[in-house]
Amino acid sequence: WQIMINGESYKPIVAEAARKSVDKIYNRIMVTHLLMDESKENRVGGAVGFNCRTGDYHVFRAKAVIVGAGGASHIFKPRSVGEGMGRTWYAPWSSGSAYALPIQVGAKMTQMENRIVLTRFKDGYGPVG
Repeated sequence: WQIMINGESYKPIVAEAARKSVDKIYNRIMVTHLLMDESKENRVGGAVGFNCRTGDYHVFRAKAVIVGAGGASHIFKPRSVGEGMGRTWYAPWSSGSAYALPIQVGAKMTQMENRIVLTRFKDGYGPVG
C-alpha cells in the first residue's frame, strides 16, 4: 500500500531536466510582486523579487507566469492546547504568502479552503498515516 518516493534521488533528476530546458535558472529568489502587462488587459507580464542570500533585486519579464504557491500551514487555530499549541508536522515557513501575489494584481481566487490535501495510505508514514 505504501509507495516510497525517495526525494534525495528524485530532486537531482528533476533539477537536471530543468537545467536542460532553459538558458538560466535563478535560485533562491523570493518574488514579492507580479507585474502587469501594459499592452494586454488583465495579464501578468513578469515579476519582481530578490535573492534571499545576497539581497540583489531581479525583474523578470515573461509571456506567462505561474504561481506555484504550494500549501499553507498555521492559518487556522490548531486543536492542540498548552505546550502543543502552534506545533505542527508541516513546515512552519509555509505561510501561504505567495497566495497574496495574484490577489494583489486583481486575480479572483477560488477554493482557497483546500490549501493542502494530503494523501492517506494504509500503514503510511507521517501525520496522516
